[in-house]
Amino acid sequence: MTTNKDQGPNSAGADDLAARAAEQMLGPNPFVGLRVEDILATCQELAGQAVKYPMLVLEQEAVLAHELMLALAGQSELAPAQGDKRFQDAAWKENAFYRFSLQSYLAWSNALNAFVAKSTLDKASKERARFVVSLWTDALSPTNTLLGNPAALKKIIESGGTNLFNGLKNMLADLSTNKGMPAQVDKKAFEVGRNLALSPGAVVFRNEVLELIQYQPATSEVFARPHVIVPPQVNKFYVFDLSPGKSIVEHLLKSGYQTFAVSWRNPTPAQRDWDMDTYVAALLEAIAAVRDITGSDDVNLHGACSGAMTMTALLGHLAAKQEPLVNAATMMVAVLDNSTESQLGLFSTQEIIAHAKQNSAAKGVLEGDEMGRVFAWMRANDLVWNYWVNNYLMGNPPPVFDILYWNNDSTRLAAKFHGQLLDIFVDNRFRKPGALTILGTPIDLAKVDCDKYILAGMTDHITPWKGVYNTARLLGGKNDFILSSSGHIQSLINPPGNPKAKFFLNPQLPGTPDQWLAAAQPVSGSWWEHWREWLSKRSGEMRSAPVALGSERYQPFAKAPGTYVAEP
Repeated sequence: MTTNKDQGPNSAGADDLAARAAEQMLGPNPFVGLRVEDILATCQELAGQAVKYPMLVLEQEAVLAHELMLALAGQSELAPAQGDKRFQDAAWKENAFYRFSLQSYLAWSNALNAFVAKSTLDKASKERARFVVSLWTDALSPTNTLLGNPAALKKIIESGGTNLFNGLKNMLADLSTNKGMPAQVDKKAFEVGRNLALSPGAVVFRNEVLELIQYQPATSEVFARPHVIVPPQVNKFYVFDLSPGKSIVEHLLKSGYQTFAVSWRNPTPAQRDWDMDTYVAALLEAIAAVRDITGSDDVNLHGACSGAMTMTALLGHLAAKQEPLVNAATMMVAVLDNSTESQLGLFSTQEIIAHAKQNSAAKGVLEGDEMGRVFAWMRANDLVWNYWVNNYLMGNPPPVFDILYWNNDSTRLAAKFHGQLLDIFVDNRFRKPGALTILGTPIDLAKVDCDKYILAGMTDHITPWKGVYNTARLLGGKNDFILSSSGHIQSLINPPGNPKAKFFLNPQLPGTPDQWLAAAQPVSGSWWEHWREWLSKRSGEMRSAPVALGSERYQPFAKAPGTYVAEP
C-alpha cells in the first residue's frame, strides 16, 4: 500500500488495508481484552525457557551471528516476506547501510521466532509467545524511526522539514483526542447522512433497543417477501449502507427487494442489563412491524458477525416455538462453533475472562474504543505502526476512507450482554443443544430448518472460514456455504466490478472444511450477484412497489439513517 515516494496509506491498495484495519474491530468472539500483566507473564515464560535451556539460546545466537556476518559481507539472502509493505523503498535494496539494517532486523526476528518454536512451551503458550514476540519485533522495526526510514528522510529533504512539523502536530492531536494511538482516519471527512448511509428511507418503528428503517424501493416492482438486515452490535449498522457503490442496501434495492435495516441503540451504563433476550425481543417487535407494513406472513433475515449470532438466537427461539416467521436467512462471516482456533482466543484464560466480566460489570458497558485498541495491537503493523509512520514520520494527514471511518465510529456493549457473549464463547453454547436459553426456550440449532446462505472469508482471521463451515454443518435445514477469497470486511463489502474478486462453491457439506474446499469450484466475480439469484428464489412473487413507506399503524417519523446512529 505504501509507495517509495510517500510511505502512507493514501496510495494504491489503500482500500485493501482499510478493510483489513476494519476487520480488527469485528467478530462474533467476545472481546476479553489484553492486559499488560498477561503480556509480562508470557515474557516471564520466555525468560524461564532461556534460563532453563541456555544451549537453545546459544544456538540461536550462533545462527544470528552467522547471518549478521553474511549481511555485513553483502552475501545474505534474507528478504522481507512477500507483501511486507514496510520495506518497499528502493533504498532497502540499493543502499548498503539500509540493506544491512534490514537483514539484521530480519535475522534478529527470525532468531526470536526460532527460539519460541524450539522451546518446550505447550502449544497455547507458544502461540501467545509468538504474539508477544511479534509485538517486540513490530515495534522495533527500523521503519518506525526517522533515521531508519529512508522514505521519511527523503520527505524531510523534499518538504524542507515541513513533514516533521506536521508530524508533531499530528502526534499532539492524537495525544489529546485519540488516547495516544495514531489516528487511522480523518474523521472530519465523513458524516453519516451526508456522504455515508445515503439510501433514501425512513424510520418506521422504534423501541428502546433499535430503530427499524424502511428503504424507498428503487424499482417499479418488488418481491413480496421483505428482507431485514441485522447488523452487529459492536459497530453501527451503516456498514451495510456504506457509500454509493459499496452499499448492500443499495444492491438489494436495485435488485427489487423490499429492504429494511435494524439500527441498534448504543447502550450506556443505564442499559447495563441488556442481554441476548433484550435484543431478540426487540427483533421480534421489528419483524412484527415489517409484517404489518408489507402484509407478508414471514421475512428473510440477513446478519453479520455478532448480528448473525443474535439472529441465530432468534431463529433457535422461533424453531423451539414452531413459529415460521423467517423464511430464509443469510449469515455473513459469523462463527457459532468456537472449536476452531483463532487469534482472538490467545489470552482467553479463565482468569482473564473473569477479569473482563468484572471490568465491564463495574463500568456498566464495555467501551468500543477499548475493543478497538486491543484489536489494533493484534495487527500492530497494519493498525498501529503503519499510521505511526504515515502520521508522524511522513507528516501526512490521516487517510480518508469510509470503511475506516465506520470502523472508528465505535459502539459499546452492555455489561450483561458482554458477559453472556463471553459465556457463549467459552462454553461453546451454540454447539450444545439446550446450553443456551432465549426468552425461556432452550436453543437447538439442528431444529433451525429454514434455508440459509452462509458466507465465509478465506483469509478471515477474526471468524476463520473453517469455523464458519462448521457452523454451516451445525445448523439444520438446507445450508449453502460460500467461501469468498477475501478477509473479514473485504468479504462483506464485495460489490460487483472488482476483477480480483472470486468465491468458491460446493453444494455438498462433507465432514471437513478441507474436503469441501478440495471439491469446490472457483467462480470469478462478487458473491453479491450469486446471492441475489439465491434470494430471488426465496422472496415470493413480484408486485407493484409500495407508493409510500410505512403503514397505517407504523407511520414514518424520521428520515434514514435515523437518530440512534447519531447517538454518541
